[in-house]
Amino acid sequence: MSPELAVVGSLNMDLIASAPRIPAPGETIIGHRFHTAAGGKGANQAVAAARLGAQVSMIGRVGDDTYGQAQLSNLAADGVDTAFVKVDPNAHTGVALITVDDAGQNSIVVSSGANWQMSAADVDAAEAAIAGADMLLLQLETRPQVVARAAELAVRHGVPLLLNPAPARSLSPELLAQVTYLIPNESETALLSGQAVTDLGSARNAARKLRQMGVATVVLTLGEQGALLIAEGLEEHVPAFAVDVVDTTAAGDAFVAGFAVAVASGQSLREAMRFAAAAGALATTKLGAQPSLPDLEKVNRLLQGQVAPPVVRSNG
Repeated sequence: MSPELAVVGSLNMDLIASAPRIPAPGETIIGHRFHTAAGGKGANQAVAAARLGAQVSMIGRVGDDTYGQAQLSNLAADGVDTAFVKVDPNAHTGVALITVDDAGQNSIVVSSGANWQMSAADVDAAEAAIAGADMLLLQLETRPQVVARAAELAVRHGVPLLLNPAPARSLSPELLAQVTYLIPNESETALLSGQAVTDLGSARNAARKLRQMGVATVVLTLGEQGALLIAEGLEEHVPAFAVDVVDTTAAGDAFVAGFAVAVASGQSLREAMRFAAAAGALATTKLGAQPSLPDLEKVNRLLQGQVAPPVVRSNG
């Protein structure tokens, strides 16, 4: 039976320009090509989870404009339930301005629009979807009160809470204590823990600090160095899959969705880490956010066709 996930978060239209490199402040350079693609961390994770076999409800806002209609159509095309995506006549759909360099790295500026108009009342209207989910996914591209209310409902209904704390901002100890699975990258981990992440050793120390702050399970994503899992009695490092990187946009979202789907499907944390690593790697092989998100068949093919990266265990 397919796992049921609820996602509270952002929906953006990505405006993507490819260029030889990311320009310096005040600099204008000539790029290669331009295209638009559906994005937003919430919508990305919803679509990624749906493509990996989950039944997904999306909770958010779009503007009453062409980008908003495109977002709703894109979500529906992937089987995501959009009953709780509100169309706001007084705000534009969120937009992300993305530059991607020839190495596949990116820089992003987000104009939040309708995402920032989302309210705790929007979350309350979707309480039934949250209560019936096997897991709730949250990010930080909506107002803090929206995140707090969603977390409160998850705890009330005994639903495991996965928080991807991006973009990075400080979080209260009360919110962190409600999180079942925290999936930050290096910079987000450094901000939340107060400890710099420069290598695998410092990553372990910072992740342990987050556990001490009340988070049940920390999964620290480390880009091409893979990911680190710190949980009760369990510390493991899973190296990244070797792929040809085109664009890293939404790779983290694919990883988050892969981990959520795997855990909600009953896989162990170790299995979920491998599954998430494969999903995240595949998302770097295509340009754009949602266009790059892999389906279940592609992830399974990578897991079966390539020797899985070894799991490195740590006793301390």
